Amino acid sequence: MRRRQGPAAEAIFFRLVSFSGENYKGTLITFLEGDMAWKKTRGYSLLKALREKKVFLPFLLTSLLLSTNWLIYIWAVNSDYIVESSLGYYINPLINVILGVLFLKERLRPPQWAAILLATGGVCYLTFVYGHFPWIAIVLALTFGLYGLLRKITSLPSLEGLCLETSILCLPALLVLLSLGNRGELAFVQQNGTIQLLFVAAGIVTSVPLILFGYAAQKLPLSTLGIIQYLAPTLQLCIGIFVYGEPFPQEQRIGFALVWCGLAIYGLEGIMKRMGRKKARLEA
Repeated sequence: MRRRQGPAAEAIFFRLVSFSGENYKGTLITFLEGDMAWKKTRGYSLLKALREKKVFLPFLLTSLLLSTNWLIYIWAVNSDYIVESSLGYYINPLINVILGVLFLKERLRPPQWAAILLATGGVCYLTFVYGHFPWIAIVLALTFGLYGLLRKITSLPSLEGLCLETSILCLPALLVLLSLGNRGELAFVQQNGTIQLLFVAAGIVTSVPLILFGYAAQKLPLSTLGIIQYLAPTLQLCIGIFVYGEPFPQEQRIGFALVWCGLAIYGLEGIMKRMGRKKARLEA
């Protein structure tokens, strides 16, 4: 859905509705296959979440964070800001680290602090030298970082949590789409068959990585979770530059390079630390 193929908000509404449909189908299949075991575990935990505010409210927040992240990203892609949006997902792992320190009392080693300072320097360079505060990147990184933090501290398993998140906003999204269609303002019906298929398939394509992310957020330290998230922004950056021809001037490359250096230091330090632990276990 690249460039003016439909409003960003409408794309989000379709994503929420189709995404929820996929989750409901998966939950129903699990129910039919698991029967009583499902009722005692997954079904029970999902129904319990709907009744308890202390469980439901965090998922209300995660659903809002997730939809905001989607909305900003789709708007950025449609508005020729693919390169800047990729910066947000480069920054996101380090935002995860900062949130882990602030809220989960995770402790950082000196090289990790150096990585964060370099990335911060990159953002400052883009703001004061390149002359453009990368607000798209910052909002994308913060919303997804806070989403990961909340998912880590919630009690529901990954699939049930994702089902609850999308269910919260599914009905409002469906009502908006029906209202737009009733007024003849639905951009979806004005697109060709390929674009309509992409609209409908958006939720399906999104569900698998988010389910895996939600599972990983509960099982891994938040600082470790950030290391595995570099592939997606690299692909986004390459698509923005080489496929859609977005400008990537020297000033912007310097800012990105500072962020990349920070990520490299953080990743290499983590690898060396794990290798040291493995060696110590072998020698013990």
